[in-house]
Amino acid sequence: MKLTFDAGSLLLSGNTSLLTEHSADHLVFDSRVDAWRAPAWAYHIVRQQLENLTQNNTCALQDQVFSTPPLQVPEQLSITLRDYQQQAVDSWLANQCQGLVILPTGVGKSIVAIEAIRRCGEAALIVLPTIDLMIQWATQLEQHFQQPVGVYGGGSKDLQPITVITYDSAVLMMEYIGDRFPLIIFDECHHLPGPVNRQAAELSPAPYRLGLTATPERNDNGEHLLYSLIGNEVYRREINDFDDGVLALYDTEVIEVPMTAEELADYQQNRQQYLDFVRSHRISFSSPYGWSNFLRACAQAPDGRQVLQAFRTQKEIAAASAAKFDKLWALLNQHRGERIIIFTALNKLAYDIGERFLLPVITHNTKAAERKRFLDRFRQGEFTVLVTSKVLNEGIDVPEASVGIIVSGSGSVREHVQRLGRILRPSADKRARLYELISAGSSETNISERRRQHLAYGNQTPDSAEQED
Repeated sequence: MKLTFDAGSLLLSGNTSLLTEHSADHLVFDSRVDAWRAPAWAYHIVRQQLENLTQNNTCALQDQVFSTPPLQVPEQLSITLRDYQQQAVDSWLANQCQGLVILPTGVGKSIVAIEAIRRCGEAALIVLPTIDLMIQWATQLEQHFQQPVGVYGGGSKDLQPITVITYDSAVLMMEYIGDRFPLIIFDECHHLPGPVNRQAAELSPAPYRLGLTATPERNDNGEHLLYSLIGNEVYRREINDFDDGVLALYDTEVIEVPMTAEELADYQQNRQQYLDFVRSHRISFSSPYGWSNFLRACAQAPDGRQVLQAFRTQKEIAAASAAKFDKLWALLNQHRGERIIIFTALNKLAYDIGERFLLPVITHNTKAAERKRFLDRFRQGEFTVLVTSKVLNEGIDVPEASVGIIVSGSGSVREHVQRLGRILRPSADKRARLYELISAGSSETNISERRRQHLAYGNQTPDSAEQED
């Protein structure tokens, strides 16, 4: 019997007389080619089953799925791993080189991946959500492994034994390159369960899989797909598990600011229109499909367009109330000279803040060269404040900052933890601070409470907790 990789699936051909429809999971007979097929992601399961079938039989298994030579790796990395990084790698190895490692932003998840590559000793494909991250990882990998690192995506199509690739490119190319990489690593793997992104894992036969994220939980419960495509959770630590010196000490403070009478009246009118529609159509946002159901109802209802606009308007009023701009200016003056990152959920609000206070703004529309220039100047201290709408939430190596100000955001736990990670960097003399500006009398109060349920808030000092009460 011969097992090969065939355009995103496994093909078992030759003398397959030992097989029946029930003798091996995932294998299905394909009469078109007179052979058996299985999904590529099930390679490690199928191989083990076939080895068991042929163990006491003259019919041998020829496994030709991978033909890549072992990876040439250094005996030791050029850095010393922290205890938790070593424990994470050891746990992953003990689980047959499969599983999720969950660590906060800023504690060196990439070092865990680099050591995993070294210990596994197989050609590795690292899948990343953005081109910025891809370039960042390539630089770091070349530094540690002292060999060329392939870059696939953003116009580059270079494949090497160690290659970085975007999720988009991985989905398009996995059926052609999957058999070149026995090890696949998914950074920010909470992106994987999406209906398109998951193909990057489904079409890969890699038996060794590592997922990295700060928070795997998803609103659609998609984390269960992570466990089936990558493996179980093998190591997890939260922000409040770390001693001083790994992450900076930090305080958090929620600041409620009043809306003007005109803002409040406009907000309440638009919100009531939105809520009346949701209730009349019995839409529940506690369901993973709540938002999809709301959009579908808006598309079908005669007044759906007006309702959707009312929803957006009430959010924009609360997010950009006049008092928030006043408080933001006060905080910028209070922390003058410190590195500050201002977070918003809306591009328009980010640009409004940038224009009002003459600050550099980074959104998904910012060109790569300009983004790099802003971050470099922030790192050098030429810029002390950056404004961003989500694009700095994950992954990108943001220079150390000591103050974060959330002007608007979602109830996502992941988003909030990543924002903490943007400002929590080790420093002997720095105590980080995160402010949340909330428009009083708006839904932002509930949103803040939802995202603050995370264990990260267990790391506060008693004083800061009392202030928030």
